[in-house]
Amino acid sequence: MNLTLEPQGIKEAVAGLKFRTQAFIDGRFGPSSSGQTYASINPANGKPIAQIASCDVEDINRAVAAARRAFNSGCWSKLKPGDRKAIMLKFVERLEAHAMEIALLDSLDAGKPIYDCVNIDIPDAIHCIHWHAELIDKLYERVSPTGPENVAMIVREPIGVVGMIVPWNFPAQMMAWKIGPALAAGNCLVVKPAKQTSLSALRIAELAAEAGIPAGVLNVVPGSGAVIGAALCRHMDVEMVAFTGSTEVGRSLLKYSAESNLKRVILELGGKNPQVVLSDPPDLDLVAANALNSAFWNMGENCSSGSRLIVHRLHKDALLAKLIEQCHTWPVGDPLNPANRVGPLIEKSHMETVLRYIAAGHADGAKLVLGGQRTLLATGGNFVELTIFDEVNNNMKIAREEIFGPVLGVLPVDSDDEAIAVANDTNYGLAASLYTRDVNKAHRVARALRAGTVSVNCFSEGDLATPFGGFKESGFFGRDKSIYAQEQYAELKTIWMQIG
Repeated sequence: MNLTLEPQGIKEAVAGLKFRTQAFIDGRFGPSSSGQTYASINPANGKPIAQIASCDVEDINRAVAAARRAFNSGCWSKLKPGDRKAIMLKFVERLEAHAMEIALLDSLDAGKPIYDCVNIDIPDAIHCIHWHAELIDKLYERVSPTGPENVAMIVREPIGVVGMIVPWNFPAQMMAWKIGPALAAGNCLVVKPAKQTSLSALRIAELAAEAGIPAGVLNVVPGSGAVIGAALCRHMDVEMVAFTGSTEVGRSLLKYSAESNLKRVILELGGKNPQVVLSDPPDLDLVAANALNSAFWNMGENCSSGSRLIVHRLHKDALLAKLIEQCHTWPVGDPLNPANRVGPLIEKSHMETVLRYIAAGHADGAKLVLGGQRTLLATGGNFVELTIFDEVNNNMKIAREEIFGPVLGVLPVDSDDEAIAVANDTNYGLAASLYTRDVNKAHRVARALRAGTVSVNCFSEGDLATPFGGFKESGFFGRDKSIYAQEQYAELKTIWMQIG
């Protein structure tokens, strides 16, 4: 991929962008059934980027019908594995050719630093599609042990029509995490991007069609989650819904499934993730760098953000001093400037929510040691300073609830056992990090932490070969990434044959 971060080149590329703003249904763009649109707002300046089709229930019905026709025709689901793989690899080529364009769309639409879009999000999204494409012709089915008079085959078949609801914090990357394994398994999809960030999803769908993915296989319907997200989850002709977003919305999707056709629902939800620094940490500069990345990457708008830094009191002051020093190396500002590492929050209402959490931290007695204010007001953007509270305890609101912003709470503890207890004292269980020089302690504590991903002496979500999802209220049933993701988009069937 030829992704350049030269400022003048970025400016020229933005000026040349063409926005896809209509729904993509049955292989073509078209307006919403009502003709209504809504403004996609640039979080960095509060100005509209484009008018996006505001779809409703009728548009969901059209998209599901198109997906059903495509699935029943077998144009995708019944292709030979090698043929489906070949088309998906052409899709990868189209994505690679337009990687910078997609990166710019996400940076504009979501306020994401272009540095992250170019170096992390878009390469990961493309790699995800590639990884699952390559897996298509490498998954073997099984024959169970039987007597000589029978043959019992255990086979996988695509589920059918799958609805997908993707979030605004990693628009292209989370879309890839969903569509990659689902397309590889042979399903037909209706994708509902976040209302705030539809531009990259619509362009990705167009590139998929250009690569040869048949009409109706990948549909993208933008609009309000309360309207079309609910309609998708209640639709009687949708066999499965995959969702990444808040725990609150996830509960509603389970309810919609129960009220309709008991469709399979997989949920990747919120987190209040601990970073656990034990009594024998490695180099504190390393710990501080990882803690900074964990807490403030993507402005803290990350479900696996390590927003609770649980640190042994012996090392707390030294680590906090290094962390504050390193925070000054992450400039806040225009996300299209590659020098900036922190952009705006997604929208004004979310910024105001984050500022209320900061006020709650003050009210509960936490000690503010960095930031805590809105910044760059003259830009009209939703910028908030990197914020750190010291002397937080696990009963405070900022330690219990997911803030989804650049706010870190430091929780001092007096023993390793207390650190584990504090880390697990949460309704969430998505991710955790731990730091120690003792390999035996690393194994023991990693097993003790109740989270779907535990990283040791680093902040990491693993790679595409490792499953990603949560325990407790951070997830339900499924996982993103890895072979497990592809298998969950398939039904298991037993074929029992009597031999004459």
